[in-house]
Amino acid sequence: MSGATLSARVVVRRIGFYVFVGLVTAFFALPMLWLVTAPFSARPGFSVDWPDFTLANFTSLTENTDALPSLYNSAVLSLWTMAVTVTAAALAAYALSRVRIPGRDGLLYLLLLLSSVITGTAAMVPIFQLMFTLRLLDKDVGVILVLTGGLLPAAIFILKDFMDGMPRSYEESARVFGAGPLQVLGHVVLPNVRPGLATIAVWAVVQVWGNFLMPFLLYRSPEKQPAAVTLNTFYTQGGQPNLALISTFSLLYSIPVVIMFLFVSRRYGFRFHGGVKA
Repeated sequence: MSGATLSARVVVRRIGFYVFVGLVTAFFALPMLWLVTAPFSARPGFSVDWPDFTLANFTSLTENTDALPSLYNSAVLSLWTMAVTVTAAALAAYALSRVRIPGRDGLLYLLLLLSSVITGTAAMVPIFQLMFTLRLLDKDVGVILVLTGGLLPAAIFILKDFMDGMPRSYEESARVFGAGPLQVLGHVVLPNVRPGLATIAVWAVVQVWGNFLMPFLLYRSPEKQPAAVTLNTFYTQGGQPNLALISTFSLLYSIPVVIMFLFVSRRYGFRFHGGVKA
């Protein structure tokens, strides 16, 4: 086989690979193009068309009494769940990383396994019964506790890796100068694992922001429903989807998460390895 024939085959394979990647990218980009163009179309359909750039859909959305308040409800629910998850995960991950407990690793992997196997769908009946017994149905604190419980095992597992990568000499130096355990955690450990905390925070917000099942199950009042549940109500009396409202609301619904991801990615990116800046 000549060198020219071999080079031609390599070129053809590369062209085929790039064409394949381009087709796959275009396939996954079509829903994003629809999301960007449909809200500005007077009569959006299921296909991607060039919009006529009208703002009537946004006006109709503001006239809906449940749309914008549900975004606020989602923000409150996500931020509170994120705060509780990050706080509890930081304390638990630090303890598991620094304190020698018999069966520590086995317990951690067991919690992670159970959180993956026992999903919200499988546990929704006992969760509902538990919230009913505790009189936490239709209350924000009940939903926050349930969502936090589902996020904590994975959050602890991820954050523990960041804390394992931080040298213990930093903590020992702080103790030499008289710092207590909470001071070491707050002034030494947490500042060095900020990328891990940011990762957990973004992940928790995204998980709660798009969660439909638990808010739908535990909230009874329509005015308390978050955006993920409200989006399911944008249908006509005949059961047909109102694409004008769905597309416009979906665009507004996705913007906060995208902005947060871009901010954290720009702030930290891949400049950190473990808990110490490379």
